[in-house]
Parts: sequence; structure tokens; C-alpha cells
Amino acid sequence: MTTTLTWQDEVHRLAREQDAVVLAHNYMSPEIQDVADHVGDSLALSRLAASTSARTIVFCGVHFMAETAKILSPDKTVLVPTAEAGCSLADTIDADQLRAWKTEHPGAAVVAYVNTSAAVKAEADVCCTSSNAVDVVRSIPADVPILFLPDQFLGAHVRRETGRSNIEVWLGECHVHAGISPGDVRARLAEHPDADLLVHPECGCASSAIWLAGEGVLPAERTKILSTGGMVGAARATTAATTLVATEIGMLHQLSRVNDRTRFLPVNPRAVCQFMKMTTPELLLRALREGRDEVTVPEAIAARARRSVERMIALGQPGGGE
Repeated sequence: MTTTLTWQDEVHRLAREQDAVVLAHNYMSPEIQDVADHVGDSLALSRLAASTSARTIVFCGVHFMAETAKILSPDKTVLVPTAEAGCSLADTIDADQLRAWKTEHPGAAVVAYVNTSAAVKAEADVCCTSSNAVDVVRSIPADVPILFLPDQFLGAHVRRETGRSNIEVWLGECHVHAGISPGDVRARLAEHPDADLLVHPECGCASSAIWLAGEGVLPAERTKILSTGGMVGAARATTAATTLVATEIGMLHQLSRVNDRTRFLPVNPRAVCQFMKMTTPELLLRALREGRDEVTVPEAIAARARRSVERMIALGQPGGGE
């Protein structure tokens, strides 16, 4: 009797054969998340890649995430199922633009969100994630001006939480998160008035959610501004019947996996990242069979970018990433 292998079986077989570990970001499609060895945010997965004994890392995510894994794992082969999977947020600033911005603000400390290219990280003083951005900024002396990039909504969140007025924020945004509006929050809360609300700080609705909580429209204890990693922790702990989630909809699958008692609903069901959804079973299999697409970072850039990431890690556990 002949047994037909499923594509999932073939992924696992090829991974064993290639001494590879398959990592998937929380925004991947459910089928990719389910076949991966590990699912999480980009920085947590990159750190896991550095600690694993596997010789090959297959990073199911977008290109800057695979770059970060390569920066932290220079001696390993890092593959991304398609090099065409970019990031609208990372693309809002390049190294030349950052160098010019630094020239306009001599003496400023540069804090770069991990959702940036390796070349941009190399120009930064320290990196941050959405969960530790406030702590990273607080670690910088109060009299030192800060250039925060590239996400304007995360930057506004940091300004609000730290109370610092000497933070210049790059006007970049994730097109998916920017599209989750205050109106979406209000409409969904009207439909589900007893729901908890989880909001990613990259969202255009983050300030509105905080304001709604402050006005008593939504109890403050039920409104949480969290990274994707933080959302997983909140999902495990919640006893709410319904939780509204303001981030890319791929996150809902992971939240439902850790808590099948709560109904997780998107604040905006159209919040889909086309770059994240470019990774398909066919492309994952191609990566494992053909060694495509390999991600490389010139060592001169990687060394400087690694310094920025490691400075962040040295401040304490980075917690959830983007």
C-alpha cells in the first residue's frame, strides 16, 4: 500500500534532510503557522534562530526579519521563501535618508524599530521592539535628543508614555496598521460592548483606544496596547468571552491556538498584509528543495547592525517584538 505524503509531511522531511528549522511569523497564513517548528514575533524568532543547532534557518516572514536572523546568526544559512516579501514600514526609510536626518540633528541618539533594514539598523545607536520601545527610550539620558524611526504611531506612543518632548519621529507607517482606524474601533465596540480590546501600537487607532479608555467608554483594564508577543500572553490569561484585536488578521490564528475559550475578532477584517501572505506552501517547499531565497548581509553592515540589536538586548529581555 502506497502512502501519499502531504505537503506538510514533505516540509518536515526536507527540513530534517537539510538540518533546517522552519520559523513563521504571527502574521503568516494559518497553514504556514501550523507547519512551522516555531511561531512568534520577528525578534523572538531571530534569537531562537541564533540559539538552535540547525545549520539552516527558513524564515517565513518578510525580508527584514530574515535579515535580522542572519545578523544574529552569521554562520548559518538563512532562507526566506520569497525575497519579494518586503515591508511597507521598513521601506519608508533607507540608510541614506537616515544619515541625512542625523546630519540635521547632530548629537541626537537614534532609536530604530526592529522593523527596518539591516542598513538602517547599522546607522542606529540602539534598536527597539514595540514592547520595549518605552524602556529603551527611558534608558537614554533625558537631556539627549532622540530620533525615533520609522513608525510614527509607535513614536507617538513612546512620546505619550515617556512624556519627553525632545523626540523627533520619522513619519513612516505600516499601511496595514495605519488602516485600522478609530472609526473601526468605535464600530466594533458598539457591536461588542463587553469585549476586551488588544491594540498594536503601530495602529492608527492606538491613541483613540487610550482616549476611549480614559473617557470610560471602555474600561481601562480591558484596553491593552501590546506587541504581537504581548497579545499572545494576554490571550492566554484572558477569561473574556470576546476579544477585539487591532493588528494584522494572521494574529487571530495564533491567539485562538493558545485560547480556544475566547472568540477573537478583528477590529478591521481587511487588515491583511499582502507581503506576509506571499509565503505559500509551494514557495516554502521550494526554499527547502532548492535553497532559495538565501539572505545575506555584508559583514561591515551586519557588525554595526548587530551592535544596535545587542545594545537593546543588554538593556534587559526584549519581550515581545513587533
